[in-house]
This record gives sequence, structure tokens and C-alpha cells, in this order.
Amino acid sequence: MKNWSKELSNLTEQFQTHFGGLSKEELNWKPNPAVWSIAQNIDHLIVVNKSYYPTFEALKKGNYKPPFMARIGWIVSYIGTKILDAVHPDRRNKMKTFPIWEPEKSSVDGDILSSFENQQAELAQKTEDLRDQIQKGMVISSPANRYIVYTLETALNIIISHEKRHLEQAKEVLALLLSGNKI
Repeated sequence: MKNWSKELSNLTEQFQTHFGGLSKEELNWKPNPAVWSIAQNIDHLIVVNKSYYPTFEALKKGNYKPPFMARIGWIVSYIGTKILDAVHPDRRNKMKTFPIWEPEKSSVDGDILSSFENQQAELAQKTEDLRDQIQKGMVISSPANRYIVYTLETALNIIISHEKRHLEQAKEVLALLLSGNKI
């Protein structure tokens, strides 16, 4: 079984390495209004990851009720594969996020990296607590849409890939910031 906790820890370190020395103003800098700042990318990850917590808690307590579509294996597999492909870190395909996952603010507090680190530790613990449900092949729905279903294992892979995608996006913003270029 995959070690998502270790991957989350590695990603947290990468975010700290790349962005830990930046000021609040630098974290919130945007090359243009249509592009998310580094802080907004990080805030978005916190918002997305926390949106899974109610599902994780229900799974842990044994009272999660998946939608009917979760019973149709080929749909679960197909949707999971498509979502995982869509959040691939190479970022060739632009995506629009669901409204519930938009960054909360246009200017994010300077302690966003500390908040991210805390959320990552919490998420890592939740993944460890869900080992039995992962092994059972539990199917969940996306917090953004009940009809988007995939296995819990795929959900965790989506979360990791999504974080890698936004790390790359934030690094692109940092490169623009450091070069003084706007797009």
C-alpha cells in the first residue's frame, strides 16, 4: 500500500523550501488578476483537502453512505482515472475549479505555510486512520459533486497529484516574481 503520509510530508517540505522565505506581500503577489498567487494556491489546497474530512470521518465511524453510482464498478474506475489524469502535475490542461474549492481570499494571511503544514499533518494522520477502508476498496464521492465517485485509494492519489500540480503552479508564479515579469 502506498505511503501517502510520507508523500504529504515530502510535499510540505517542498512548499516550505520554495516559499518559506517569502514575505506576506510576495506570497500574495500575482502576475495578473487571472492568476492565483502562491498563497492562493496553498489556500486552495487547504480548502480542497479539508473538504474531504467529513467523508473521512464518516468512513472511520462506519456510517458513510455512498451514492448509488458507487456500486457500478466501471463508472468508479472510469471517473477515478479521468479525475486523476486531470490533476496531473504537468499542467498541460488548464482546469477551472469547483466554486466550493476557490481560494477563500484574494489576500491570504502571511502564516499560510504554517496553516498548510498543520493541515498536511492532520491529513497524513487521517490517511493512516483509513488504512482498513482503503484495503476494503471503499468508494467515496467527491466533496464537490456526489455523482463523481472513485475509490478512497484513488481519492488519496488525486489529493497528492493535485498538490504536486499546485506546487508547480506556485513555482511558476515564484519564477515570475523573481524575474519581475508579468504575464
